Amino acid sequence: MHYLFPSLAALLAYLVGSLSFAVIVSRVMGLNDPRSYGSKNPGATNVLRSGSKLAAVATLLLDGLKGWLPVMLVKWFGPDYGLGDGTVAAVSLAAFVGHLFPVFFKFKGGKGVATAAGALLGIEWLLGLATLLTWAIVVFFSRYVSLASMASAVFAPFFYLLGDRETWYADQRIVLAIVVISALLVFRHRQNITKLLTGSESRLGSGKKDKPAG
Repeated sequence: MHYLFPSLAALLAYLVGSLSFAVIVSRVMGLNDPRSYGSKNPGATNVLRSGSKLAAVATLLLDGLKGWLPVMLVKWFGPDYGLGDGTVAAVSLAAFVGHLFPVFFKFKGGKGVATAAGALLGIEWLLGLATLLTWAIVVFFSRYVSLASMASAVFAPFFYLLGDRETWYADQRIVLAIVVISALLVFRHRQNITKLLTGSESRLGSGKKDKPAG
């Protein structure tokens, strides 16, 4: 019974994370499947290539929400069931893994940037804000979304440890979850790393090639 509620919370977080909103939003709005054009990544950046900014924003917000909500539900109601930081770590990682390997979409998911950001905002809003600011700064100067995403992922564990005993008390299980999330996020960008090294990675706003027809 000691592990029942944490396990159920993690399972539900994984199922929520498995909702690929890039695909769902595109279907609802009558757009092409984002897995069929551009980078073929079911995420907000690729949905933007459809030409619909509304679909991209909706995907971004919903992908972030599915990382944030499971964490906040544990923080709001978890203490009544004996759930603490260990469960927060578990659900944040589970929601992120759900996005990467969604059970509802043949385990072929996105890169998890928005979902990771949502989870970090849930863990500590200042942590999430610092990570998002890092992303924005790198995008502003480089115009590379992939580079900004990886840089934010690398800095996230350090931001969490930096705030220990200043704005929060760092939990080792949460540290581990953030490190795993960061490592997986960078791994999912391995093709982007190759493109960055070869100079073939596209910059934000550099054009609308790969825009799907229809």
